Amino acid sequence: MRLKGKNIILGITGSIAAYKAAYLLRLLVKEGAEVQVVITPAGKEFITPVTLSALSNKPVISEFFGANDGTWNSHVDLGLWANLMVVAPATAATIAKMAHGVADNMLITTYMSAKCPVMVAPAMDLDMFAHPSTGENLKILQSYGNIIVEPQEGALASGLEGKGRMEEPEQILEVIVNSVIRKKKLLNRTFLVTAGPTHEKIDPVRFIGNYSSGKMGYAIAESLANEGAEVKLVSGPVGITTQNNNIEVIQVESASQMYEACHNYYPNCDGAVMAAAVADYTPSTPRAEKVKKTRDNLEIKLKPTEDIAASLGKIKANHQILVGFALETNDEYANATKKMEKKNLDFIVLNSLNDVGAGFGVDTNKVTFIDRGNIHQDFELKGKEEVADDIVDKIVTLLS
Repeated sequence: MRLKGKNIILGITGSIAAYKAAYLLRLLVKEGAEVQVVITPAGKEFITPVTLSALSNKPVISEFFGANDGTWNSHVDLGLWANLMVVAPATAATIAKMAHGVADNMLITTYMSAKCPVMVAPAMDLDMFAHPSTGENLKILQSYGNIIVEPQEGALASGLEGKGRMEEPEQILEVIVNSVIRKKKLLNRTFLVTAGPTHEKIDPVRFIGNYSSGKMGYAIAESLANEGAEVKLVSGPVGITTQNNNIEVIQVESASQMYEACHNYYPNCDGAVMAAAVADYTPSTPRAEKVKKTRDNLEIKLKPTEDIAASLGKIKANHQILVGFALETNDEYANATKKMEKKNLDFIVLNSLNDVGAGFGVDTNKVTFIDRGNIHQDFELKGKEEVADDIVDKIVTLLS
């Protein structure tokens, strides 16, 4: 009984997929959860409160007030009681109301009072799911920290084929168990993460930079936050937004700005992951005005930037973790090991540009962990989110 002792609100809305909610309810109860069903008036047109009450062993809540007896169903008390709220199925109308705070029924007021994680499982016809307004509303819910369980493709109630089928109850249950209910391993921890490139100004319109997209660093920040950590994400110029509310983004442009931000935050952190591709050199004397093109050669004198990871390694306390990256093209293991030792890292994440699917600008990575015991842990090619989870698992192991 993986959910024993957990209180779950199951929100049901007016969708033909409401029948699946009965199966999900049965699975939650079977796993030991105490489940309170909150159903919209439209939801009762698709499944009866009698069925849901029999499965949950609780009266089903739909209205603000009880029938003819003056009792009041407190959405505030429900929000405090629950460990998790699941809205399944969630129609386009309910998703829009949740996104914009249209509190015109018991389900939405309960959602707005909830102090627990909230999971949303959309269900609708393919055109409604594909509509820009639905996409924007789901992004808004994600920005609030809500977890979206993507619908599946298949036969829909309209007779069409496409994406919009609510995920199967068995899969939603696994998401609940694995992503929400399980104990977060980094609660009350604070981590610094760097991500993206730095831009070193030549003049007001030109800079020296690199191809880093920031995807790896942002994925690490999300993974740390998903484990309960508070994350200070020092980011170079990238076009990525964060999803978890536990992440504070500190925008910087140059290597010197990133250096200052890292030294500001690191002393109060439990650890840092240095995933940014910081420029090794910067122009010695950036021009105040745009350099005009001439027929002569242009020479730019460069000076080394500060090594941020090495500087943090010098001030690292015994309780702190410091993780670095090594992007190599030759003598990969030897070069990465030297970096780890020189910068006083606890472990280093090595990836090679010789590996197809690794490096800048792609959604995958193939890495090797090297730790202070010179133990190598090789991983297969994975999505960067999965690589981030592996890195966080290693950090958790070191902290414990």
